[in-house]
Amino acid sequence: MKTRASDLLLTAIAPAVWGSTYIVTTQFLPNFSPITVAMLRALPAGLLLLALVRRLPTGIWWLRVFVLGSLNISIFLSMLFISAYRLPGGVAATVAAIQPLFAIFLAAIVLRSPIRSLSILAALVGIGGVALLVLTPRAALDPIGITAGIAGAASMAVGNVLTRKWQPPVSLLAFTAWQLTAGGVLLVPVALALEPAIPVPTMTNLFGLVWLGLIGSALTYVLWFRGLARLEPAVVSPLLFLSPLMAVLLGWQFLNQTLSSLQIAGVVFVMGSIWLSQRPAR
Repeated sequence: MKTRASDLLLTAIAPAVWGSTYIVTTQFLPNFSPITVAMLRALPAGLLLLALVRRLPTGIWWLRVFVLGSLNISIFLSMLFISAYRLPGGVAATVAAIQPLFAIFLAAIVLRSPIRSLSILAALVGIGGVALLVLTPRAALDPIGITAGIAGAASMAVGNVLTRKWQPPVSLLAFTAWQLTAGGVLLVPVALALEPAIPVPTMTNLFGLVWLGLIGSALTYVLWFRGLARLEPAVVSPLLFLSPLMAVLLGWQFLNQTLSSLQIAGVVFVMGSIWLSQRPAR
């Protein structure tokens, strides 16, 4: 039980840190384009880890790494930033919160995991909690942003389930390096073809990119993939509800945003959903 608790706590660090993506993107990288930011977040971090592990995939793992890199990194991050740039953070976070529901049904298909009614209830409670946390009456519903958010959630759900299914023959550090590098490489031609040139970065921009790359990718993806290797997707995925929770708390702390009674209720709902999601596995 103690080992399981430590696994959950370490895995939870990843989505908690990912919750800083919205504030870092809007405050530190306002003039950058979404796919460019996704590429700059993934590729340098992947190359740094690759230089540390000094090991490349072999055989079937070349194909698997690029499949996982596209799902967990390329598609997910590009859709995340498109959603973040086109939607208010609250709407983007609420759309992304459907990922745990996707993961439950995909795990049943791919991993033959049982579909537990309590897991579905936990996911729905979490989505409701996120909506209370971040939605406002003035929230704009941009169709492209909504579509991107759903696509990103679906992509990460598929990637997480396949990550659980394909256990790598190497260390988690090497596995993370492979995926970040593959995902970043796949984004390079897309960014060059579809987006304007990278602006000359300021010190503020560099801080934001270093945070997203080293802390928000290199460190957190190692912890996230570690959790997927040790815990069921239906247990890990609800931890993603911590991202919008952290986004709201950071906005309250650093941007002088208010914290209403509805948002406090949302905090309770989110924490309750995470607690509920752990019960079936006990």
